[in-house]
Amino acid sequence: MEPESLSLTLPQRSSVTEVFLAFLKLGLTSFGGPVAHIGYFRREFVERRRWLSEVTFIDLLGLCQFLPGPASSQLGFSIGLVRSGWFGAAAAWVGFTFPSVLLMLAFAILAPDLGGPWGQGLTHGLKLVAVVIVSQAVWDMARTLCSDHRRAAIALVAMVIVGVLTTVYAQLLVITIGAILGLLICRDPVLEVVRGNLELRVTVSTRSVGLLALTVFGILFVCAATLNVGQHALAARIFTIFYRSGALVFGGGHVVLPLLQQRTVATGWVPANEFLAGYGAAQMMPGPLFSFAGYLGWIMGGVKGHLGGALLATVAIFLPGLLLVVAALPFWQQLRRRPSIGAMLAGVNASVVALLATALYSPIWTSAVATGTDFAIASVGFVLMIRWRLAPIYIVVGCACAGMLESVCR
Repeated sequence: MEPESLSLTLPQRSSVTEVFLAFLKLGLTSFGGPVAHIGYFRREFVERRRWLSEVTFIDLLGLCQFLPGPASSQLGFSIGLVRSGWFGAAAAWVGFTFPSVLLMLAFAILAPDLGGPWGQGLTHGLKLVAVVIVSQAVWDMARTLCSDHRRAAIALVAMVIVGVLTTVYAQLLVITIGAILGLLICRDPVLEVVRGNLELRVTVSTRSVGLLALTVFGILFVCAATLNVGQHALAARIFTIFYRSGALVFGGGHVVLPLLQQRTVATGWVPANEFLAGYGAAQMMPGPLFSFAGYLGWIMGGVKGHLGGALLATVAIFLPGLLLVVAALPFWQQLRRRPSIGAMLAGVNASVVALLATALYSPIWTSAVATGTDFAIASVGFVLMIRWRLAPIYIVVGCACAGMLESVCR
C-alpha cells in the first residue's frame, strides 16, 4: 500500500535557518523574473547544494507549472517543505519573497530621486543577467529532458504554439498538449525514471492536510469572488483584490499585470502613472514579480496603513498558489509513480523546456540584447557559468557593472 505522506529522495534534512539563508541569498540575487528563477533554483539546489535530485526537481516543477499561481514561488515553497517541513516552507517563502517586497517599498519612497545613466545601466545589466541564467537553464535542461527524438518533437511543437499564440493562457495550453502528446508517444520504460530508491523518507504533507488546504482555498476564493469590495473596509478590499488575482494567474508573474490593473487602476484606487512606475521597477528587482503587490498595497493603504496594506496584499496574492501546492503534493507523489503519469510528465517536461527557450527569446533576449556589446557581455557570462561553473552572484555583479559602464560610455 502506498504511504499516505509525500516522500522524496533527500540525502539529509536541513535546519530551518539553513533553508532560510539559502533562499534569502536567492531572494537578493535572483534577477530576471519567474523563468530565470527556475535556472537559479536548479543551479543552487540540484547542482551546488544537492538538496534535490534532478528527478525530484523536475517533478516539483511539473506540478507547479500545472497549478495557478507564481510557479517559481510555489517551487521554492515546495523545496523548503520537503527539505525542512512546514517551518522550512515558511522560511523558504519569507527568505525568497521579502527582499523584493522591501526593495519595492523602498522604491515607493525613493522613486523621485532615481534615474540617470547609472540607474538605467544598472537595470540593463540586470536584464543581461537574466539572459545568462535562462540560457544556462535551457542548455542543461534540454540535454536532460529532450534527449530523444520524441521529447524533442514535443518541445518543437510547444515552441511553435507559444510563438504563434498571443493569449495569456498559451502556457497552460502548451503544458496540456505536452501532457497529451507524452501520454501518446512517450510510454516507453526507457523514458521512465526509477523512483524506488528512496534514501530517506520525509513526511511533509498528508491527504487530510491536502484536502483541508483545498477546502480553505475554495472558501476564500468563493468569498473573494462574491464580495462587493466597494462596500467593505479597506483591509477586506485589499485582501479580496489580491487573493482573487493570485488565484486566477496561469503562466507566471507577468500575467497578473492586467488583472491587477483592472482591479486597482480602473477602480481609481491606484493612479495609473504610479502603477506603471512600480511595475517597471519590479522588473529590475530580484525575487518574485508578485512582490509588485506589496507596492500596490502600500499605495492603497494610505498614509496611516502603508505597511499593513503592503503586508496584507503580499500575503493575499501568494496565499492561493501556496494552498494549492499543499493540496496537490500528497496526491502528486502517488500519481507520478504510475506509468501513464510518467509518460505525461515526460511530455510536460519537454514543454517546460520549450517555454524556457521561448521566454529566453521574448521577452528576455529581445528586451536585453540590443547591441553587439550586449551580446558580448551575455556570451562571456554564459561561458563562465557553463564551463567554469561560476556562482550566479558573480554573474549578477559583473553584468550589472558592465551595464552601467556601457550606459555611461554611450
